[in-house]
Formats: sequence, C-alpha cells, structure tokens
Amino acid sequence: MNELPAGDNEAAAIARDIDAVNRIDAVPSILRLICKNTGMGFAAVARVTEHTWTACAVQDELNFGLAAGGQLDLHTTLCFESRAARAPIVIDNFGKDPVYSGHHTARIYNLGSYISVPIILPDGRYFGNLCAIDPNPAALSDARTLSMFEVFADLIAIQLATEGRNQVTEAALFNERENSSLREQFIAVLGHDLRNPLSAVSATAELLTLRKNEPDLVKIGQRLKTTTSRMARLIDDVMDFARGRLGSGIGVSIDRVDDLASALRVVVAEVREANPERVLADDIAISTPVRCDRTRVQQLLSNLLGNAMTHGAVEFPVVVKARVENGEFTLTVSNGGNAIAADALGKVFEPYWRPPTSKPGGGLGLGLYICKQIVSAHGGTLNVRSSVEDGTVFVARLPIGV
Repeated sequence: MNELPAGDNEAAAIARDIDAVNRIDAVPSILRLICKNTGMGFAAVARVTEHTWTACAVQDELNFGLAAGGQLDLHTTLCFESRAARAPIVIDNFGKDPVYSGHHTARIYNLGSYISVPIILPDGRYFGNLCAIDPNPAALSDARTLSMFEVFADLIAIQLATEGRNQVTEAALFNERENSSLREQFIAVLGHDLRNPLSAVSATAELLTLRKNEPDLVKIGQRLKTTTSRMARLIDDVMDFARGRLGSGIGVSIDRVDDLASALRVVVAEVREANPERVLADDIAISTPVRCDRTRVQQLLSNLLGNAMTHGAVEFPVVVKARVENGEFTLTVSNGGNAIAADALGKVFEPYWRPPTSKPGGGLGLGLYICKQIVSAHGGTLNVRSSVEDGTVFVARLPIGV
C-alpha cells in the first residue's frame, strides 16, 4: 500500500493490494448491500494512486464490464478529484448538479448518479475509494447513505491496515530472527496498537447485528464479529508471547475454581459452533475444586482445540477429556489424521514453528507455545504423542493445589 512511481513496482504493489482486499470476507457483502440500499447498479472498491485507478472488488449489475484488476484512465474518474480533496463526492443527478453538470466523467461513462468515499488507512495513507455509479439519477446525498458509505470505507481501511500489519509482523518474525530483542519489542507495541482499530470494528459489528430488519447488515455484522474474535485471539497470543520473551512471563491469577467443568464446556461449545462440520466429543468429569487461573485454562483448551481442528483430519472426531485424579487435573485433546513426524514432535511447542503442510494464513505458530507457558506457569506439564493408530494426543497435567 505504498505510494510508488508508475511502473513494474507499482503494478506489483497494486496486485498485492487487490489480494489484500479479496482477503476481507465482508467486502462482497458490503458491495451487494450498497447496490441494494441505493439502487445503484455498480459498486467497487478501487485502489487509487497518483497514476492509476484499479478495481480491487466489484459488484456489477449493469454489465459495465469492469472486473477486479481492471483499470480506468485515472483522469476520466471523479476518484481522481476525491483523492486530491480527500473528501467524498456525491452526485444525485449529473444533469442538475451545480458543480458537475456536463462533467466529462458523466459523458464518458454515461452516468446519471455517482458517489465516491475515500478509504484512508489509520496511518493517514490514501488507499483508494469505495464508490458506486448508475446511469440513472439516485438519492445519494442524504445523511444515512453517506454515513453507510463512510462506515464501510472505515471498516475496509481498518481491515487493510490490520492485514498489512500482520504481514509486516510475519516478515519481521521470520526474516529477522537475528535481532530477536528488537523484534519482540516491536510485537508488543504492535499488539497494543492493534486493539484500537479492532475495538472500532467490534463495536460496528455489534451495531450491525442489531439491525434485525436488515438481514444483509446482520450477516455482515456476524461475519465481522467472527473476524474480530479471531483477531482478538491472535493479538492475545502475540502479547502473551511478547510478555513471556521480555521477561515478565505469562501472567496467571491462581484461585480456587469450583466450576472448572462448566468453564471447559463453554469453550467446547464455542468451538463446536465455529466448526459445525466437525465432530467434537467431550468427556468432562470434574467434581473437585481446582486451584488454577480459570481464564488461562480456558485459553489452554481453546488453543489445543484450535490446533486439533486445524491439523486433524475432518473424517475423525476431536475428543476432549478432563479429569481430576491422584491430585492432578488432567486435560487431554486428541485428533485423528496424519501423525506428526518423530523429528518434529520436539518442535511443536517452539514459537513460530508450523508444520510444512500448514495452509497459508493459519496464524503465527504461537498457540502451542502459549499452551506450554500456561501449563508451566501452573507448575504442570504438557506433552504430546502422535501415531497413525492413536492420532495426535496432547496431555496437560496441573496440580489441583486444593
């Protein structure tokens, strides 16, 4: 998302930006909703630089003929002027507009109405525009419509910034291991800074889910809530890792917990809901109080289940078992599928380590490392075994301390 001179470098940067927009799950729904609510036949997220106008995502109900990756001559668009002014341009009727009547953009593209709102990243860089066009006049200048565009433009900007920061983080983690102290301080600052835009996305998602009379908005809100939950967990993992490496360790607040079984079942229910296509069986029988950090033990189970769902074969169930026996709380999570290679078993709890078969976008590889730290902070042990016959089994043992 850098401002680059025209040429091959800019083309490569624009291609990356198109990919970044396409990784935002909510964008297609946003564009459909814009067309539905405004009556406009074409809506797009456009990357706009000093030299180019490029469609990153489109909803084309006009057969306008422009797909993602397609480009227009920048100076034939009003996004050029919106970018220069860093302000929205809204035209209900080109023929009657006191400023844009007879404008060359309307003549070139046969437009009757137009709206374009800047997408400005949180650090102030101009990404592009969220825009919509139609050959017929449309009522676009009311406050509700403009506010909808501005909210969606802000959401896209926040998601793009988050994606960019994650890429920077991964590059720093995997390419600059020599400078570990600086890297880990950077992670801590980054994790802290990500919470502000994430809170804005979460609040907006919550508001959208309350619009019960607008199902499309509710779906977008629910999708955004899922995304923000995943990002919140990722930030928590990053912050836990940074605290552990910077010397303070993963913090635990150990107290008597009388309802640990219920707390674990809550985690199981959340994972079931997020993975309806998978079989998740639980055998949780805890009748004795346990001295532990309730939230951290829930995080331990959540991370172990997330790992099992990601790497276990879909045709095999994931099984959770929890017991208190012989003065120990034992938590076991198992899954079927390919066995972990013997030479990799000793690496699974290392930070950043991921199996060679991991899919892109699966996280930073901190989940199991944090599990190990949580168990260690409780004075316990976490082990793994893996075979074709028995699958992969993680066993955490914590002293009950009561």
